[in-house]
Amino acid sequence: MENLPKVIQNRKKRVGRGYGSGKGGHTVGRGQKGQKSRGKVHILFEGVKVKKSLLRRLPVRRGKEKLKSLLVKPLVLNVEALNLLKDGQTVTVSELTTVGIVKLKDAVHGIKILGNGKLEKKLVVKLPTSKSAAKKIIEAGGKIE
Repeated sequence: MENLPKVIQNRKKRVGRGYGSGKGGHTVGRGQKGQKSRGKVHILFEGVKVKKSLLRRLPVRRGKEKLKSLLVKPLVLNVEALNLLKDGQTVTVSELTTVGIVKLKDAVHGIKILGNGKLEKKLVVKLPTSKSAAKKIIEAGGKIE
């Protein structure tokens, strides 16, 4: 019993639990009157009616598309469209626009190649691809850079 360590930490204050909490009765450690003594204060409560609350001050997107992502997605192109290119040609945005597969104004946010369809030509691809597209390009004898 003598070699036990001394407990230095005090117990957590159990506010609002009556006489048995060790805080005495009546106000039980909450002070007198006011919002905090009566119940919980809402997390967005700002205390003044005149000032607009934070949620009211934030801009709101309205309409059907309000839940759509603001991120701009790249133009999607399937592997089968690359069959219009010549063997051994490099696949870049500029090459695809010169051949007429893609319009330049549509490809502003980049192009991603997906793996739908068959590829019959060896191509050097310098664009982002999906796993299935990459597999088909390599199987056809092409490269991805």
